[in-house]
Amino acid sequence: METLEGRIEQVEIAEEMKASYLDYAMSVIVGRALPDARDGLKPVHRRVLFGMHDSGMQPNRPYRKCARIVGDVMGNFHPHGDASIYDALVRMAQDFAIRYPLVDGHGNFGSVDGDAAAAMRYTECRLSRIATEMLRDIEAETVDWTPNYDESREEPVVLPSRFPNLLVNGSSGIAVGMATNIPPHNLKETVAATVALIDDPSLSSGDLMRFIKGPDFPTGGIILGTDGIREAYETGRGRVVVRARAHSEPLKQGKAAIIVTEIPYQVNKAQLIEKIAELVREKEIPEISDLRDESDRSGMRIVIELKREAVPKVVLNKLFKHTAMQSTFGVNMLALADGVPKTLSLKEMLRYYVAHQKDVIVRRTRFELDKAKKRAHILEGLLIAISNLDEVIRIIRSSEDTEAAKMGLMQRFGLSDEQAQAIVDLRLRNLTALERHKIEEEHRDLLERISYLEGLLADEALIYDVIKEELLEIRQMYGDDRRTEIIPSEGDIDIEDMIAVEDMVISISSSGYVKRLPVSTYRTQNRGGIGVMGMDLKEGDYIEHLFITTTHHFLLFITSRGKIYRQKVHELPLGSRQSKGRHVANLLPLAQGEKIKAVIATKDYTEAKYLVFATRKGIVKKTRFLDYCTPLKADGIIAINLDDDDELVAVQYTSGHDDLILVSSEGKAIRFREYDVRPTGRNTMGVTGMRMPPGAFLLGMVVAEDDADIFCVTSGGYGKRTPVSAYPTQKRGGQGVITIKDSPDRGDLVGVTTVRDNHELMLISQEGTIIRVPVKDVRTTGRNTMGVRVMNLRGADKVSSMARLVRTSNGNGGGSEGERPAGYDAGDADNLDVDNVDNAEDLEDTLESEDTVEGIEEQ
Repeated sequence: METLEGRIEQVEIAEEMKASYLDYAMSVIVGRALPDARDGLKPVHRRVLFGMHDSGMQPNRPYRKCARIVGDVMGNFHPHGDASIYDALVRMAQDFAIRYPLVDGHGNFGSVDGDAAAAMRYTECRLSRIATEMLRDIEAETVDWTPNYDESREEPVVLPSRFPNLLVNGSSGIAVGMATNIPPHNLKETVAATVALIDDPSLSSGDLMRFIKGPDFPTGGIILGTDGIREAYETGRGRVVVRARAHSEPLKQGKAAIIVTEIPYQVNKAQLIEKIAELVREKEIPEISDLRDESDRSGMRIVIELKREAVPKVVLNKLFKHTAMQSTFGVNMLALADGVPKTLSLKEMLRYYVAHQKDVIVRRTRFELDKAKKRAHILEGLLIAISNLDEVIRIIRSSEDTEAAKMGLMQRFGLSDEQAQAIVDLRLRNLTALERHKIEEEHRDLLERISYLEGLLADEALIYDVIKEELLEIRQMYGDDRRTEIIPSEGDIDIEDMIAVEDMVISISSSGYVKRLPVSTYRTQNRGGIGVMGMDLKEGDYIEHLFITTTHHFLLFITSRGKIYRQKVHELPLGSRQSKGRHVANLLPLAQGEKIKAVIATKDYTEAKYLVFATRKGIVKKTRFLDYCTPLKADGIIAINLDDDDELVAVQYTSGHDDLILVSSEGKAIRFREYDVRPTGRNTMGVTGMRMPPGAFLLGMVVAEDDADIFCVTSGGYGKRTPVSAYPTQKRGGQGVITIKDSPDRGDLVGVTTVRDNHELMLISQEGTIIRVPVKDVRTTGRNTMGVRVMNLRGADKVSSMARLVRTSNGNGGGSEGERPAGYDAGDADNLDVDNVDNAEDLEDTLESEDTVEGIEEQ
């Protein structure tokens, strides 16, 4: 269709939108967002550097206002607004953002805390020394030029870039449908890899890792592992895990502090500190007592003070897990290669750079050769004139004007127009003997230089030698040591990664205070000793639970309401022998009146096949242990359903083929087959294990082992040891047989466990006194007996609970001799075997001994 205005074409709107969007996308990709593989610069950075060079802002010149360069660049090269130009200039001046700053800034150029730079009218800048290497030889026709946006002048398409800036300083940007994120690297390592690739072009990206160890961030830090680095270098994409550099320092009163001196690249320090403070307020990291920033001009220093019982390594790992003190740098080495966006491997990136340098050297050599030949041509004319000086003077004097003189010289000596012009312009002082000698010497030197340059252009190997030589010079001038350390990968963060496996005694008081102590804290005494002070408890409080495990185990806290809570041992507060620890309410969300009735240690829920539960009313329930290996809710999971007037008493590991012995408060015990109790799910109630007469209740439960003994202990410090074989097997649901004689002056029955001669018993009194007693010192007796004294008590103190461990030849815990697991997974220390035994503080039954034990020692 033709109109007065012209021709109109009908076009599909979708096609027009597609074409327009692609044009826009390529404009953004090529003209703004992606760096060139040759010089590693985006257009705005290239224009800023060239604009500063063009304005004479060299490192040896005074600083100039940033507003001036921004205005010049915007007016001459980059018509996209002053903000983007100034932001690019600022980034090239920030030593925490770029590994080798290209702009030497004077004034406020921002900070690692995220503070913005001052307005451009206040700041000043000039080129840094290393930036001059980016622009060196640009006047020697080493790069192509293109008209600027209004074709009023020309700008370089790419800079000569005499060092591999794309790798050395990296780049980041978001284009349309693609993005780039190239990390910075160490100049020394990058030059070494470039030289190696020139020497051996067959090297792979993996081979080049012998020279480039990995990214080298301006903020330092620590890179975990090389797998992500290798993947990035080989494929152009990868993930690099960067961790802050931190160490611990001792403080007064036994406290410690974590000192952070380096943080991951592009992490905002102020936001990091705020995040740590938020975690402390939310009690995610309750071990921190104070937090402050002591950074100054001498360097970064974040001080994180810890509470007295805190373990610095544990807190540090929590910080790595929950904050940006450990972050991931996603490598995406996308750049413009031959004008097309391409994801480059390390080798490809260096190959494009080497090809660019070869082109720069060739073009520079040709430029210099052409210039040398022109100068030699002039000098040859001058030498002719000097050799025929009298005749030259005669021709010039007899000529009417300059043109006539030139024509006369050209005709007489066969000179070119340029040579004749040089002779005409020659000053009289250049006719002296000294000046004649200088001209001859210069001509001779030029001929040698021309010969060298021609040989250089004819030999590719010599060109590569020049590239290597100039790169090594730059390395010598500007190279520095690596800032970012690379260490072997630790895999996924686990708080226990840096915690040694150590045997721990876990104690929980009646009022709910819990702590852990190394088992080596307690020394073995002979039976009858009075022990050492274990906890400084408040009046009326006493130790109700004792458990021994390792720092790498889970503790399953099973409560009186039949619920399970889980906690890592190393997360429990580490105290001294006298300290009371931390209240369990700060660790577990216990309901009102809910008490810890059993504690089980496990590594991976495979220590046994079943867990058997026993309640105060004599109910027993058997459930697969693995059924409890589920993600625990904040308020725990159900272990057993209970009646309102019932509560949990004991829990034991079983294999599915064991015998169980239940002991009641009236001093009776029943033994029955485990398979009499069928396995059920978690959310069930169980069946009757032992019938209780009115007023009686279940005290404890143990797994029967015929080569072991049943040990009972009373609150008065008396114990009794009876062979398990003395207990007849019955059907579940009976009242059982007598296990200990009633004796009011010996105290209530408070604990029961199975023992062997190589075991020791750890007894804890209500006032916190702890004693370890060898089992072999207590002789075996029949069921219907009363027991002997095993612990002397101070005043009105009473035994509250008991735990079992194995005694070795040196008297310390060890040497299990194949004991079955009983609340403890040996793991790396399978020489320990401990049972958890619960206390029932309102027992009415008493014990009476038939004889006393000789040789009771007090200490």
